[in-house]
Amino acid sequence: MRKNSIKNTRINEEVLRELSNIIRGEIKDPRIHPMTSVVSVEVAPDLKSCKAYISVLGDEGSREDTLKGLKSAEGYIRRKLAQNINLRNTPEIRFVMDQSIEYGVNMSKLIDEVVGSKEEEE
Repeated sequence: MRKNSIKNTRINEEVLRELSNIIRGEIKDPRIHPMTSVVSVEVAPDLKSCKAYISVLGDEGSREDTLKGLKSAEGYIRRKLAQNINLRNTPEIRFVMDQSIEYGVNMSKLIDEVVGSKEEEE
């Protein structure tokens, strides 16, 4: 994968900021969990498509509902993004569930368990 240019990095940051604001403050869909955050955004260099990595603090059902709610509000989100950011093309947004935070928490628990069992043995 090629390295992002400075322009593409700035666009990613701006889309991330606006997407977070739209999801947090403007969408009223009850399926979207209140503890939803946008972890990162990857906008294609041609500005046609965008992957938004979403993290939801909750159980599996709330994650699925949030993803369904975001997919159904995709047109509205894209329109608000076009109004707030002046880009040549407004990217088509694809939401992807990001499990990295949950994975990190689980790994931390496993490490703590191993360290605790080692201390008990000594």
